[in-house]
Amino acid sequence: MAPNPTESLALPVLGMTCASCQHHVEAALRSTAGVQSAHVDLIANRAQVDFDPSIAAPQALVEAIRAAGYDAVLPRPGASAETHSDGLSFGAERKAYATLIAGAAAMALAMPLGTEMGALDHALMRVFPWLYALPPDLLRWFLLVLTAATMAWAGRGIYLSAARGLRHGTTNMSTLVSLGTSVAFAYSAYATVWPAPGRQVYYDAVLLIVGFLLLGKALEARAKRRALAALNALSRLRPATARRIRDGVSAVVPLEEIQPGDSVLVLPGERFPVDASIVEGRTSVDESMLTGEPTPLPREPGGRVLAGSLNYDGAVTCRAESLGEATVLAQITRMVEQAQGSRAPMERLADRASSIFVPVVLALAALTFAAWLIAAHSLPLALANTVAVLVIACPCAMGLAVPAALTVAVGRGAQLGVLFKGGEALERLAHLDVIVLDKTGTLTVGRPVLEAIHPLAGSSEDELLRMAAAAEERSNHPLAHAVIDAAKARGPAWQPAEDAQVLPGRGLSAKVEGHECLLGNEALFQEFSIKLPTDSAAPDSGVTRLWMALDNVPAGYFDARDALRLDAAEAVAALRRDGLRVLMLTGDSAAAAGPIAREAGITEIEAGLDPAGKLARIRALQASGLRVAMVGDGINDAAALAQADAGIAMGTGADLAQEAGDVLLLRAQPASIPAALDLARSTLRVMRQNLIWAVGYNLLGIPLAAGVLYPRFHILLSPWVAAAAMALSSVSVLANSLRLRGWRPTPAAPQTAQSAQTR
Repeated sequence: MAPNPTESLALPVLGMTCASCQHHVEAALRSTAGVQSAHVDLIANRAQVDFDPSIAAPQALVEAIRAAGYDAVLPRPGASAETHSDGLSFGAERKAYATLIAGAAAMALAMPLGTEMGALDHALMRVFPWLYALPPDLLRWFLLVLTAATMAWAGRGIYLSAARGLRHGTTNMSTLVSLGTSVAFAYSAYATVWPAPGRQVYYDAVLLIVGFLLLGKALEARAKRRALAALNALSRLRPATARRIRDGVSAVVPLEEIQPGDSVLVLPGERFPVDASIVEGRTSVDESMLTGEPTPLPREPGGRVLAGSLNYDGAVTCRAESLGEATVLAQITRMVEQAQGSRAPMERLADRASSIFVPVVLALAALTFAAWLIAAHSLPLALANTVAVLVIACPCAMGLAVPAALTVAVGRGAQLGVLFKGGEALERLAHLDVIVLDKTGTLTVGRPVLEAIHPLAGSSEDELLRMAAAAEERSNHPLAHAVIDAAKARGPAWQPAEDAQVLPGRGLSAKVEGHECLLGNEALFQEFSIKLPTDSAAPDSGVTRLWMALDNVPAGYFDARDALRLDAAEAVAALRRDGLRVLMLTGDSAAAAGPIAREAGITEIEAGLDPAGKLARIRALQASGLRVAMVGDGINDAAALAQADAGIAMGTGADLAQEAGDVLLLRAQPASIPAALDLARSTLRVMRQNLIWAVGYNLLGIPLAAGVLYPRFHILLSPWVAAAAMALSSVSVLANSLRLRGWRPTPAAPQTAQSAQTR
């Protein structure tokens, strides 16, 4: 029996405030019948769920999230992928500043209630003498009303979040803040209703704690939006309307009404609404937001344009090809979205710590309260230090440390034409020893040109070329393009081939005009026991030879030459400077591969390898303890790409290679390879910095708030200072991650005189 199909659904989640919330939502979804996997993205406030629709309906997933104490909504069909911050942050900045102002006022009003007169009291008394003349009871009651009203207005979301969590048996960041401020407020209210010597009020601390938390959340939400800017920019590239042409009349229609084959008019300055081919007109196209290519590219009739790219200087009529989710823009957006929501291995430690963080802090707060009450016999001191412990603890910083950096890095990579398929791929890319490069289409342009046609057994060049073009028309190999381009230039017509079968790494077979046609390398002919002529001249240096047989009899061969990509030598030199060993593995002959390798600066070459040979070589390198990246673009590279520790696929290559790779280079330029590695290493450094800060902050902050320095140095941390430090912690992690938005590839070193001469 075939397994039930699995569906994937992205659900916006509301009410999450920290990594503990993320853990609770994931646990609720994973425990739902029919759910196979669930991952919650704290940055984008989104849950990605894979489920069996025959067991779990989408609404059941929403109910599971709500049962955990949070909220979710089903996405609208066709909705944009643009992400937004949680509703808790809306208006939080305005409320934060108002609460902080109220807290500062409460601190000033509470000064006359102190038991001792300090320098600040004397200064305040000189400025506001009337304040010290007011009855203390009046001040206390005014502060009580001010604090209660502000907590209900500004802190309502915090307390509701904590209440929902307690109702469902879970704890989160709001639990700690709510408990700390509620205890401080309750004690202050008690001291207000029943005042007595030594009973202090902490209204100012309550207001400042709430204010700093709200301010931290507002700044955090702003930083999250900046971290998601690349994804949101991609989602906004596709226009909502298009100019459809029917019967010679242009009309603006909603994009959903465009069908494949429709004629679409795009004016200068507009974005292409669909993937299409140009039918009429010439223009320049800016694809920088899709491929990272900064130079506008010329397009003329027959040229392909991508949805979201910008039409510069010519009005063109296009034929719609790919629409909606099938466009390259939609696929890139989907890949970036999935990569930003993925887990990096480094995140697992933070996840485990975050899941138990709040209960541990609650236990430490109780221990702090008991220790101070026993040691100092002072309820106010015990209370103040307990509140400080509760509010200084920050699980958010640990929860954001890795995903914040990953989100920004994936977005920045997409802007530069480097698509990481997930956090694990990015981490593996940062720890490599060997880079293995394919030749054709990776180091070379991938558009070889036929230099010569050599018929055998009395065939003419045109006849040989015609039959070869009929077979190669069914292939996407670069040599197939060379044959077809030459055939089109000469003009012979051909009949479509039948039963075409691509043999990766060797060639293809097909039935052409009633003949069994075989096209490929020497290994393919050996496999079919076809003897090659012994009197044929060896190919020139740098030439690739393509053999052809009809009905198992050699009919001729083609010689083609490919050119090295302009930036290949610089890319190889950059990889070597990074301490990486560089190899070339190719299915081409040694005579064809040698000159290309020398020109690129590669000294280790293995030629004549089929897909199994490339795979075996990758495995041998890994067996020796090396971490290997494979860079390729063809079907024959797919197995090696999948086996390598990091597979890097060229965006112009075969779909199978792109699927097998962990990283996709939209710009078919070798210079993107060292750039991708450099970005991965920079991201890993930021992740580590974030984790060190987040863990170190809590390891130092909590004991400091508990008063470990008091016995020797008489230093205590005020609760509102602890709250300010807590807010700063999360914002610092996000600010550090946002540095990756400005990351740029290291400029390539200038070529030496020798390499320039070789070029």
